[in-house]
Amino acid sequence: MEDIKRILVVSRTTKYCRKALQYGVSLAKKCGAELYVIHVVHEPFLFGGWNLPMPTLQKEYKKALDAAKKELDAVIDQEKKKGVNIKELIVEGKPTEEILKAVKKQKIDLLVMLAHEEGRFEHFLFGRSNDEIFRKLPCSVLMIKNEPQPA
Repeated sequence: MEDIKRILVVSRTTKYCRKALQYGVSLAKKCGAELYVIHVVHEPFLFGGWNLPMPTLQKEYKKALDAAKKELDAVIDQEKKKGVNIKELIVEGKPTEEILKAVKKQKIDLLVMLAHEEGRFEHFLFGRSNDEIFRKLPCSVLMIKNEPQPA
């Protein structure tokens, strides 16, 4: 694993991304690698070709993103206090495109991401982009399995 110099954790800013971040931190420590976390701010109402305004759904989406981002920020801050150097990349756009751009630009050796959609709401908003990412990635991928907790 000495050839892993840069690790990128994909944060879909949902509560289930915490486990992927924990794996990324652990691997970065063990490999002596640089750790990046990418937050893709995705506005599905702009990119999805929506015809009707959906203010209630937009508000719920924003609320969910804000809560998850706050939780992930707390985890990242906690790790930074322990001396882990984490570089956050916050970008806007389509998740697949932005992740691929970051992998190439930062010369990432390992991508860490969730192996599943988190729930119906997240699936609706993010879609199934894992297959598209796999076909285009120039690096290895570690998929983290994390079953959502029942409500």
